[in-house]
Amino acid sequence: MKESSIERKFTLAIKRLGGRAVKFVSPGRAGMPDRIVLLPGGLVRFVELKRPGAGPTDLQKVRHAELRELGFEVTVIDSPEAVDRYVKELMLL
Repeated sequence: MKESSIERKFTLAIKRLGGRAVKFVSPGRAGMPDRIVLLPGGLVRFVELKRPGAGPTDLQKVRHAELRELGFEVTVIDSPEAVDRYVKELMLL
Protein backbone atom coordinates (compact mmCIF):
# COMPACT_ATOMS: atom_id res chain seq x y z
CA MET A 1 0.00 0.00 0.00
CA LYS A 2 1.24 3.46 -0.89
CA GLU A 3 1.49 6.38 1.51
CA SER A 4 -0.78 8.36 -0.83
CA SER A 5 -3.62 5.85 -0.26
CA ILE A 6 -3.33 6.26 3.51
CA GLU A 7 -3.15 10.04 3.10
CA ARG A 8 -6.32 10.09 0.99
CA LYS A 9 -8.25 7.98 3.53
CA PHE A 10 -6.96 10.16 6.36
CA THR A 11 -7.91 13.51 4.81
CA LEU A 12 -11.42 12.27 3.96
CA ALA A 13 -11.94 10.90 7.47
CA ILE A 14 -10.91 14.22 9.05
CA LYS A 15 -13.20 16.10 6.68
CA ARG A 16 -16.12 13.88 7.74
CA LEU A 17 -15.43 14.98 11.33
CA GLY A 18 -15.87 18.58 10.25
CA GLY A 19 -12.17 19.32 10.26
CA ARG A 20 -9.36 19.76 7.78
CA ALA A 21 -6.08 17.91 7.35
CA VAL A 22 -3.98 20.62 5.75
CA LYS A 23 -0.79 19.69 3.92
CA PHE A 24 2.07 21.20 5.92
CA VAL A 25 4.96 22.58 3.87
CA SER A 26 7.62 24.40 5.84
CA PRO A 27 10.35 25.86 3.63
CA GLY A 28 13.62 26.01 5.51
CA ARG A 29 12.40 23.60 8.20
CA ALA A 30 12.74 20.07 6.81
CA GLY A 31 11.31 17.14 8.71
CA MET A 32 8.06 18.73 9.86
CA PRO A 33 4.94 16.48 9.92
CA ASP A 34 2.94 15.99 6.72
CA ARG A 35 -0.39 17.33 7.95
CA ILE A 36 -1.79 19.85 10.40
CA VAL A 37 -5.18 18.64 11.60
CA LEU A 38 -7.58 21.48 12.36
CA LEU A 39 -10.77 20.45 14.18
CA PRO A 40 -13.84 22.30 15.41
CA GLY A 41 -13.29 24.01 18.74
CA GLY A 42 -9.77 25.11 17.85
CA LEU A 43 -8.15 21.69 18.28
CA VAL A 44 -4.81 21.39 16.45
CA ARG A 45 -2.82 18.18 15.92
CA PHE A 46 0.16 17.20 13.76
CA VAL A 47 0.24 13.93 11.81
CA GLU A 48 3.06 12.17 9.98
CA LEU A 49 1.76 9.73 7.35
CA LYS A 50 3.90 6.79 6.27
CA ARG A 51 3.53 3.70 4.14
CA PRO A 52 2.97 0.50 6.13
CA GLY A 53 6.01 -0.52 8.14
CA ALA A 54 7.89 2.73 7.52
CA GLY A 55 8.76 5.00 10.40
CA PRO A 56 9.85 8.60 10.67
CA THR A 57 13.36 9.58 9.65
CA ASP A 58 15.82 10.71 12.31
CA LEU A 59 15.20 14.35 11.35
CA GLN A 60 11.42 13.85 11.56
CA LYS A 61 11.85 12.36 15.03
CA VAL A 62 13.72 15.50 16.09
CA ARG A 63 10.98 17.77 14.70
CA HIS A 64 8.26 15.67 16.37
CA ALA A 65 10.10 15.96 19.70
CA GLU A 66 10.37 19.75 19.28
CA LEU A 67 6.61 20.02 18.71
CA ARG A 68 5.85 17.74 21.66
CA GLU A 69 8.09 19.87 23.90
CA LEU A 70 5.86 22.82 22.94
CA GLY A 71 2.80 20.83 24.03
CA PHE A 72 1.53 19.69 20.63
CA GLU A 73 0.36 16.17 19.89
CA VAL A 74 2.19 14.45 17.02
CA THR A 75 0.99 11.08 15.71
CA VAL A 76 2.56 8.77 13.13
CA ILE A 77 0.03 6.83 11.05
CA ASP A 78 1.17 3.99 8.79
CA SER A 79 -1.94 1.96 7.92
CA PRO A 80 -5.65 2.26 7.15
CA GLU A 81 -6.35 0.66 10.54
CA ALA A 82 -4.25 3.33 12.26
CA VAL A 83 -6.37 5.98 10.49
CA ASP A 84 -9.50 4.35 11.91
CA ARG A 85 -8.05 4.22 15.43
CA TYR A 86 -6.94 7.86 15.26
CA VAL A 87 -10.35 9.05 14.09
CA LYS A 88 -12.08 7.08 16.86
CA GLU A 89 -9.79 8.73 19.44
CA LEU A 90 -10.61 12.17 18.03
CA MET A 91 -14.32 11.44 18.30
CA LEU A 92 -13.89 10.91 22.05
CA LEU A 93 -12.44 14.41 22.58
